[in-house]
Amino acid sequence: MRRLCVFCGSARGARPEYADAARALGAELGRQGVGLVYGGGAVGLMGVLADAALESGAHVTGVIPRSLVAHEVAHRRLQELRIVESMHVRKAMMAELSDAFAALPGGLGTFEELCEVLTWAQLGIHAKPCAVLDAAGYFGPLLALLDHAVAEGFLRPAHRALVRTAETAEGLLEELRGAWDGEAGPASGLGPIDA
Repeated sequence: MRRLCVFCGSARGARPEYADAARALGAELGRQGVGLVYGGGAVGLMGVLADAALESGAHVTGVIPRSLVAHEVAHRRLQELRIVESMHVRKAMMAELSDAFAALPGGLGTFEELCEVLTWAQLGIHAKPCAVLDAAGYFGPLLALLDHAVAEGFLRPAHRALVRTAETAEGLLEELRGAWDGEAGPASGLGPIDA
């Protein structure tokens, strides 16, 4: 796993634990020699994450649509900032550049990005591991909703299992590395699944 794509909020959220988790993940990426691919913003959890990753020596690639450069205040200290024409191009490029996906707390954009890469995994479009860093229990309601979807027959247990969960930055990277099988790519259990 050379590069991790992280989805997270352009706000800092109501609890200091969210920024703490973003800071810890950025620092851990540098310690473990993993590059960061993220939405390119300098504000909110995006900025906290990118700053911590940069300070720890991680290579950071931001991908941001031209229309959001001013709104999300594009981070200007990154080794690489790619300005693209649409959200669709942003997400496709982030996915292409990354070996795995993770989500920190965030709002609708974070949920949408996470659900899209999970859907792609379910459909066999990619076999890259996905996880959430459940800072202060933020993702508990979403995980409960996924369990409810299984119970109600809308989501297969194998597809629910695509969402790995950790409560610490170290645990998150361990979960993702555990799903990765070295040079061969993702472990066989995370490949395309029959619909």
